[in-house]
Amino acid sequence: MKQYNVGIIGATGMVGQRFTTILDSHPWFNIKVLAASSRTAGKRYEDAVGTRWKLSIPMPDSVKDMVVMNAEEDIEKIGELVDFVFCAVNLSKEETRALEEKYAKAEIPVVSNNSANRHTPDVPMVVPELNPEHIVIIPAQRERLGTKRGFIAVKSNCSLQSYVPPLFPLHEKFGVEDVLVCTYQAISGAGRTFETWPEILDNVIPYIGGEEEKSEQEPLKLWGHIEGNVIKDAEEPHFTAQCLRVPVSDGHTAAVFVRFKNKPTKEEILDIWKNFSGVPQELKLPMAPEHFLNYFDDPNLPQPKLQRNLEKGMAVSIGRLREDTQYDYKFVCVSHNTLRGAAGGAVELAELLAAKGYFD
Repeated sequence: MKQYNVGIIGATGMVGQRFTTILDSHPWFNIKVLAASSRTAGKRYEDAVGTRWKLSIPMPDSVKDMVVMNAEEDIEKIGELVDFVFCAVNLSKEETRALEEKYAKAEIPVVSNNSANRHTPDVPMVVPELNPEHIVIIPAQRERLGTKRGFIAVKSNCSLQSYVPPLFPLHEKFGVEDVLVCTYQAISGAGRTFETWPEILDNVIPYIGGEEEKSEQEPLKLWGHIEGNVIKDAEEPHFTAQCLRVPVSDGHTAAVFVRFKNKPTKEEILDIWKNFSGVPQELKLPMAPEHFLNYFDDPNLPQPKLQRNLEKGMAVSIGRLREDTQYDYKFVCVSHNTLRGAAGGAVELAELLAAKGYFD
């Protein structure tokens, strides 16, 4: 595979830090640019991050001495150094949307971890195992933007990565009708650690701003279809969600209740999960897990502490599938929110785009 030079925009935040650790030894992508706000621009990356390194693994030596560029003022210079960028900035939606479009219009493809463009009709929001076909909307987006190379592609919200993948292959065969989901989300999803957020210890916070809306609406775009020059959201399944912040460092857990149009047997569900794979597995993308969906018979599993790092943190773990008294079935699932749910998912999306020639 061709080698690509990449930049990380928003490199000093937690997701930006995670990008540096994933890309440090990536076989296709080489970090050439780290960019952040004017407050840290011009500093060595190690100095710019300082005491704010939030991961349990150390900062890669390869990035420590890189000089941080200005994410807003150095776009032209960045474009001369990279083939595309990952975006993980901490700005308002309006500011993020404007910045990502500015990169795209400067002919720099953007693979975004941010939510600002997830509902832009011609921006593909992709979980590569589920809806890789949505990337074919990119030529229509380029036409709107007036670009030849530049475009924006995004990954979905981190919490969706735990409960949508198990439902996706079931919908095609049995018709998922109604879903009730309660998510129990790790503090790294808020960019925090136990050291910086002692109030979360021995506590549960029952509200995460905007999370329930994302959890109910974004799955419909993943299930959507391309119509003309836009992606049309699906009208079903119907989702209702409740999202809580819990004292877990990494790994989002979801309790899922599902009703089908044609109720399958438990054996049919387990068989589909066991045998499910997608385009990333066919293409053998570097970040793709060998087994995307993993079911555990032990009723005590899955647990974030035990399963979040399964297959480089890119797998989804499922357990406790059983019939329900009000819905058809219920189950529990876990995924790593900053790997599968954030930086890792974005890198896998970039691998898909590279394999399909969208950066060439």
